[in-house]
Amino acid sequence: MRHNADYALDDLDAVRALVDENPWATLVSHIPGRGLVASHYPVLVDAAADGLALVSHVGRPDEALHELGAHEVLVIVSGPSGYVSPSWYDTSPAVPTWNFVVAHLYGIPEILSDDENLAVLDRLVTRFEAPLPNPFLMHHSLENTAYAERIVHGTVGFRLPVTRVEAKQKLSQDKPDAVVDRVIAALRAPGPYANPALADRMDAIRPREEQNRR
Repeated sequence: MRHNADYALDDLDAVRALVDENPWATLVSHIPGRGLVASHYPVLVDAAADGLALVSHVGRPDEALHELGAHEVLVIVSGPSGYVSPSWYDTSPAVPTWNFVVAHLYGIPEILSDDENLAVLDRLVTRFEAPLPNPFLMHHSLENTAYAERIVHGTVGFRLPVTRVEAKQKLSQDKPDAVVDRVIAALRAPGPYANPALADRMDAIRPREEQNRR
């Protein structure tokens, strides 16, 4: 990812929050003799870890595909993103661009035991079921628990201690306040590029005193 100090996301807590809010991740490995391989899985932040670590699991075919645990992997987590039209700037010259938030997280996966994997599965289910009015939790019944204990053998859990982070949020920080206001308003308005989530992210990173003036 091209380095740009103006857009760097260096706050580790902000990276954790990005993962929490956008858990669907891309797992990329380079396998000697085969080249690049990629898979897609939800990931969770391991709150008990020192530093930043992720937990998840893959199906056993993907364990073999990635040679999981034998090499460094890259996990890509993406936040809100979207097209920004130069017509929203009301300045000239201007060119189209794309605003986005993304983190590249590197490390060597540690393979979990079956019991640890089962605990991660429990966390994953709880994370996504909890907001529902009638959550279907892994231990919802003895039958559910028994089923989870059977299928867990078809997956491989892992913990990824993150040893390197490259994170970036390009959110029009280089534009004058009036231009940013117009871009946020356009993203919140009806239209083909309406993107309230991106508008909210742009607004959230603005200095507190600037938000208070509006």
